[in-house]
Amino acid sequence: MAKVLESSPRKDGYRMPGEFEAHQGCWMIWPERTDNWRNEAKPAQKVFAEVAAAISQFEDVTMGVSGGQFCNARDMLPDRVRVVELSNNDSWVRDAGPTFVVDDRGGLRLIDWIFNAWGGLEGGLYSPWDQDELISQKIAELVGVDRYKAPLVLEGGSIHSDGEGTLITTEECLLNNNRNPKLSREEIEVFLGDYLSVEKIIWLPRGCYNDETDGHVDNLCCFIRPGVVALTWTDDRQDSQYQISSEALEVLSGAVDARGRKLDVYTIRQPKPIAISTEECAGVDRVEGTIPRQEGDRMAASYINFYIANGGIVAPLFDDSGDQPAMYKLQELFPDRRIVGIPAREILLGGGNIHCITQQQPKV
Repeated sequence: MAKVLESSPRKDGYRMPGEFEAHQGCWMIWPERTDNWRNEAKPAQKVFAEVAAAISQFEDVTMGVSGGQFCNARDMLPDRVRVVELSNNDSWVRDAGPTFVVDDRGGLRLIDWIFNAWGGLEGGLYSPWDQDELISQKIAELVGVDRYKAPLVLEGGSIHSDGEGTLITTEECLLNNNRNPKLSREEIEVFLGDYLSVEKIIWLPRGCYNDETDGHVDNLCCFIRPGVVALTWTDDRQDSQYQISSEALEVLSGAVDARGRKLDVYTIRQPKPIAISTEECAGVDRVEGTIPRQEGDRMAASYINFYIANGGIVAPLFDDSGDQPAMYKLQELFPDRRIVGIPAREILLGGGNIHCITQQQPKV
């Protein structure tokens, strides 16, 4: 049985590795809720299957699926993708699921954060989220590892680690009153240090414009490797994203990581602004307690929201003129990995992208 540990990862010598380190595999959760995914979630399921198939070229993939969707998912997914029954409220395993930590002796454990659907009753995106709260515990049982129950509301998309003691996050998200209103920045930093074994936290002011997660860093900025980050960018000074990315660039350019290194910052231009269409809105059910999709709403499209796999990068495409330049830039930043682009508008319509629907399990 997977135990709940009373200590902390730092005390036990565990750390959060960088996503670019070796993986044992990847976790995903199958989409189905009709108040978030249009047309009975069929378009989204097709893209989730494409993402899972792409990642499974590089590493093992496990798809968690509700009982009612098990046969459908098994039929749509390649045989090499493992399918397990896993109840859930929605399919954002990066945020509702665990963060894995490792030690130098081959140990693997996970952190079970508190999840409140990106804000609970104060701006959260849906209710209830009771099944999402159990996902980390269930994954711990499936993997057969012990877990730490962290006393902090936190989603995995709100943090990026270099694996060497440095963490990037945003003030907009982690200091939001709908997450941990009774904790100060200093107290939150202590918890992050204890549970992720980080010594340096780089606070970016805001996440991407109109990001309904309250500014998750994984849509804005990520570590390519220690000392090197990528940042979403626009040259259009009239775009609301310009000031956000400029603020982030200023912070990153002046930052020093836990090892005393100045950061190398590379920018990847975002696609042109993408809005929800009338047809896309019409395909989504309206349910009390769920934030509705509105025609014309701008979505937080970013090429930074990619997944780093063993030997590969699985990245979103938006049928935009910026698609190929972004893929070329990713190949330049990851010369030893194969770049796979997936048309990802359907994931974006749900409120996130490829990084948000995946969670890596480190190799030990």
